[in-house]
Amino acid sequence: MLIVVHFVSLYKLLTMSTQEIKSLLHEGIENINDNEFLLAIKQILDRKYTTGETPHLSDWQISRIEASKAQIADGNFISNTQADSLIEKWLKE
Repeated sequence: MLIVVHFVSLYKLLTMSTQEIKSLLHEGIENINDNEFLLAIKQILDRKYTTGETPHLSDWQISRIEASKAQIADGNFISNTQADSLIEKWLKE
């Protein structure tokens, strides 16, 4: 029975669209906190994909980045831990 389950899982993975696979990878990476493992994944990705040109940003995007930098410089930010706590609190409401 276990072999059948693995075959079905493998078949499902092999028939997934590129977008579905990317979505699963994004979700998986977001939930991994092992630095060494993430670096290994990055090394694999670097062999297949390298960034080319700097992405073109719109004037609006540039202004938002500048505004964000000013907020950070003024100390107007929270840590990831604080953000996680806020999200947990909101989810419990």
